[in-house]
Amino acid sequence: MSINEAQMTAYEALPDEALSDMARQGDQDAEEILIKRYNRLVRQLARPYYLAGGDSDDLIQEGMIGLMCGVREYDGQRAASFRTFAERCIRNRLYSAVRAAARDKHAPLNQSVSLEIPFFDGSCFGAMAGENPEDLVIDRERVQDALSDVRKQLSDFEAKILGYYLDGLTIREMAKAVLRSPKSVDNAVQRIRRKAARHLQAGDISKG
Repeated sequence: MSINEAQMTAYEALPDEALSDMARQGDQDAEEILIKRYNRLVRQLARPYYLAGGDSDDLIQEGMIGLMCGVREYDGQRAASFRTFAERCIRNRLYSAVRAAARDKHAPLNQSVSLEIPFFDGSCFGAMAGENPEDLVIDRERVQDALSDVRKQLSDFEAKILGYYLDGLTIREMAKAVLRSPKSVDNAVQRIRRKAARHLQAGDISKG
């Protein structure tokens, strides 16, 4: 094992908070490990927007910017766990992107909704300062009802894929889990997206 490999192995055993502190001091290896460690969380938080009509690559990029912000601004003396802080930064960046896109009637995100209630603490870029959360998200109960209705339109296979997808699994990971080809899984994701987007964008969301 090379010196660099040994160092990376040692780094991987460190807690998030220690890695963040090292990253703030300019340690790129520590930053890289944290980014990899939280890549799935970024996908998980961005995917509801994709199902509602957003662009997957753009959303992931925005989420990664939020994560980078969290890595570089985390202060263990002022915040809770690094994960909590990073999640807030990612969410705020996504909401900021949705808000910006909503100003353009042709933007793909202008009908996006979130499946979670966000944290609005002004951290990381001061996102959401002075804005009304109701302008960006619909409440948890209504979205859960909407997803319940969407699931009724899915086959058993599609419903299983939806669960894995919202958990942040990659296409290959889902394919392995369901013993199908990546192409078959990707096709299912596209079908789910079309059904979810039609349902959510039509505003057919009601409390049961």
